[in-house]
Amino acid sequence: MRKMPIEIVTPERKVYENEANLIIARGGDGDIGIMAGHSPVVTTLKISALRVKTDGGDHTIAVSGGFLEVKPDKVTVLAESAELPEEIDVDRASRAKERAERRVKDSKSGDIDARRAELALSRALNRLEVAKIKTGR
Repeated sequence: MRKMPIEIVTPERKVYENEANLIIARGGDGDIGIMAGHSPVVTTLKISALRVKTDGGDHTIAVSGGFLEVKPDKVTVLAESAELPEEIDVDRASRAKERAERRVKDSKSGDIDARRAELALSRALNRLEVAKIKTGR
C-alpha cells in the first residue's frame, strides 16, 4: 500500500510526523478520508480526534480546529492545538469540562460568552475522549 507523509504542527511545536496509509479527519464539511494519491484539498478542521493509520498501528490526535492541506506529496495539519493521548492531563481536562458545563448553563443563549463556553466544552470532551485511548477506558 502506498504511503504519504503527514505532519501535524501547532504554533508552538511539531506534534506528530509519520508515514500514513490512511488519515481520517473531521473537516468543515464533514469527515474526510485521505489516502496516498488523494487530490489536493484544503479544509478547515473541527474540534475532533484525527486518526492516522500506519503500518505500526493506529494513532489518534486531539485537534482543536485549524486547517488540513493535502498536496500530492504530503499532508499537513496546521492546528490551533493538538495533543497525543499520552500528553493529555485527564484531571485538567475534567476540570475544564466541569467549568465549561457551568458556563454553558449560566450563559444566555446566543451571546458571545455562551459560544466560547460551548467551544471550551467541545475541546474538553474531545481531549477526554482521546485520552481514553491512553488509559484503555
